[in-house]
Amino acid sequence: MPADALRHVAVVGASLAGTVLADALRRNGFDGRITLIGGEASPAYSRPALSKGVLTGKEQLDDILLHPLGSDVEQRLGTHVVSVDLDARRLVLDDGDEIAFDGLAITTGARARRLADLGAAEPGARETTFRDILDARRLGGELDRARRVVIVGAGILGMELASACVDRGAEVILIDQQPPLRAQLGEFLADLAVAAALERGVRFVQDASVRIRGRETPVVELGDGRRFEGDVVISAVGCLPNVEWLAGTHLDTAGGVRVDSRGRAGGNVVAAGDVAAYPSGSGHRRTPLWNSAMEQARTAAAALLRGDEAPPLIPPEYFWTEQFGLAIKACGTLPPAGQPIYLEGGPGASELLLQWRSGDVPTTAVAVNTRVPVKKLRALSRRA
Repeated sequence: MPADALRHVAVVGASLAGTVLADALRRNGFDGRITLIGGEASPAYSRPALSKGVLTGKEQLDDILLHPLGSDVEQRLGTHVVSVDLDARRLVLDDGDEIAFDGLAITTGARARRLADLGAAEPGARETTFRDILDARRLGGELDRARRVVIVGAGILGMELASACVDRGAEVILIDQQPPLRAQLGEFLADLAVAAALERGVRFVQDASVRIRGRETPVVELGDGRRFEGDVVISAVGCLPNVEWLAGTHLDTAGGVRVDSRGRAGGNVVAAGDVAAYPSGSGHRRTPLWNSAMEQARTAAAALLRGDEAPPLIPPEYFWTEQFGLAIKACGTLPPAGQPIYLEGGPGASELLLQWRSGDVPTTAVAVNTRVPVKKLRALSRRA
């Protein structure tokens, strides 16, 4: 079906990617019907703020809501799509309703991966995960009483959760198979964050084998026999794309909905956000980051309307995290290799502007605890 024949676009998934995509359709001149369908009852909100602000009590849901869409977008919140017939172009909802569409945008995101999904938890073990506003409220309530928190997974989310738990007065033990943050941020930045965490009393434990036991009081048991009991045990071991409702379609959903460089999965179907696997130098891969979701949504909306004339995705290459008193903002290649050049500050300083190079060519720029416009960071991460 040609793009000019689109009269109704169904956007399945009402978080950041779905909301931005619906807005981008309007900004690109689409005047047909748009239906945004989302499983959460609340309007779209800033998910990174859950671990950075809501869990610490600094922000509430009203503080992190995204700018609302106009009344020209029909919203069906608190509703799940259970199946889709792409040939008939029809969605089936969990309340029994059916919705016909001409174009489909898949923005159903991802859910927290559990150790139970990996066979690393005994049946009934009390395992806490963190993904949405309900998780943030639930964990916030538990932290009112918790003295010790054990977190499995010392990546970005695990470290941000550890920081929030420490701020709430809990003792924190972080367990991972690998050195914390090395895979995401590289040795220099990882060591910076770990040092800040150690100063706040966080204990790091490394072991290749982890298993959760205990229904009432959860315990993490390691391969070498060590056991760590916590009032709360949190799994921060990645996320799984929400693709089950696409079963029976021709779409390739291995590791996420596979799309081309413009976000097209085939026909008048596009995908964006944490559910989408875009081409990369190492094959199709998901990039579950805030800025990636926004840029993918804008790219997919344009492709749905303009096809090959729409520009392909340009990965934003921007990332930020806040943890243990550090505000780290990065542009360019991550993780950076080797040691940086100090553009501002120096070893031991609390405010830094750093640059990594490959030979004479800039590859990465990072600001730590200093206000630097993203435009400037991007410029510092690229060849002049």
